[in-house]
Amino acid sequence: MGALDYLSNFCTVTSTRGKRKAMQTVEIKVKMDCDGCERRVKNAVKTMKGVKTVEVVRKQSRVTVSGYVDANKVLKRVKSTGKRAEFWPYIPYNLVSYPYATQVYDKRAPAGYVRNVTQAIPAPNATDERITHLFSDDNPNACSIM
Repeated sequence: MGALDYLSNFCTVTSTRGKRKAMQTVEIKVKMDCDGCERRVKNAVKTMKGVKTVEVVRKQSRVTVSGYVDANKVLKRVKSTGKRAEFWPYIPYNLVSYPYATQVYDKRAPAGYVRNVTQAIPAPNATDERITHLFSDDNPNACSIM
């Protein structure tokens, strides 16, 4: 059986394909002035392998790419068009507890968005939480004035 096993190794087909990338959505901020800029960025990203959809919103300077792609490769491809690009730095206004905190509020952000900063997330030992717990019906040691 040794010779048969040896010969069967030559006949078997082994897949050398790597793992498939996970489906993800990449949002990039790109300064676009005209239809030509928009078309150039869209065509550069659309030709990448694994891209399913490309959405360009010129008013917000935003490009959204969905597919089986690597975020850094998408950013590199957009930068290769000659445009200044970065990952989308904004999050919706209603997801932030303190939207007017230092470095969070950005005048250049689109309407309804603020800059995504870790400082904008409230501390786990926030005083607001403790004060509301003092007057809660679930707390047996709550204030009895109410």
